[in-house]
Amino acid sequence: MIDLYSWATPNGQKVHILLEELGLEYTAHPVNIEAGDQFSNDFLAISPNNKIPAITDTEGPPRGDGRPFSLFESGAILLYLAEKAGRFLPADATSRYEVYQWLMFQVGSIGPMLGQAHHFRVYAPAPIQYAISRYTNEARRLYSVMDSKLRMTNFLAGDEYTIVDIATFPWTRQWKNQGLELEEFPNVRRWHHEIAMRPAVERGVQVLTSVRPAQMDQSAREVLFGATQFARR
Repeated sequence: MIDLYSWATPNGQKVHILLEELGLEYTAHPVNIEAGDQFSNDFLAISPNNKIPAITDTEGPPRGDGRPFSLFESGAILLYLAEKAGRFLPADATSRYEVYQWLMFQVGSIGPMLGQAHHFRVYAPAPIQYAISRYTNEARRLYSVMDSKLRMTNFLAGDEYTIVDIATFPWTRQWKNQGLELEEFPNVRRWHHEIAMRPAVERGVQVLTSVRPAQMDQSAREVLFGATQFARR
């Protein structure tokens, strides 16, 4: 049994989608990051970086001692769940390292850079043109990297659907907020639409959306982007 602590954001949706794809039994516990739930002692005990998502596997890892095991960081969680279930992570070494490198690309570039583009275009209290241009241009460059790869293969790590695609897809759902159009990147568009039609993906992106407020108020902005975010704990 997996206890999932998350919120309806791209990083959370990575894990939501994989759990739905794998058909693993899980319970989703909302961590309202707009209200400051991520700073509670209970959550910090399993996610010391105060970021969602995090999980607790009540059975522990395969070949472990059977005790509950908690994990934070979305990339690590994807690897853990894929290995536990034996799906969406290739068995042969070459293909596996192909997945690893593209997963690092997602974790190190796609998430942080597209997140910054989104932030400065949508959430910044005042427009900062330098930041908007810098991160929009970087978003366009990263989409171009993906488009070039997807010109040669069906999916990001080859011709099989893997955790890399699951990790990257939620971020590409926000292309308009990143200042882009998918028509600029025909191979990304083809890949995106193919993934979006998967039933497990359709279910995964809906997890916890019913409890997320439709609009972010000023209090939520202060929690996410103000002094609350940086207070020492």
